[in-house]
Amino acid sequence: MPISEILKGAAFEPTHIEAMGLAFEAVCSGLGLTNPDDPLCDLVARKVIECAQRGEHDPERLARIVLSALKRLPHGRSARM
Repeated sequence: MPISEILKGAAFEPTHIEAMGLAFEAVCSGLGLTNPDDPLCDLVARKVIECAQRGEHDPERLARIVLSALKRLPHGRSARM
């Protein structure tokens, strides 16, 4: 699912939405996620949004934070948080 679907109705500045989209694409690309219906894409999108809600709006830092958070997840954890 594209991050834009999750962001519908959310209150973010256009520049923040652009940053989240760039971070989402970078993380998915880095993880080799090419199928937008992959549940892991949904997890990535939600983590990007969560970090943006905490105030981070730089796409490179967002991507690094999300990748770091995903690495800390226990193996076998459900894609739904």
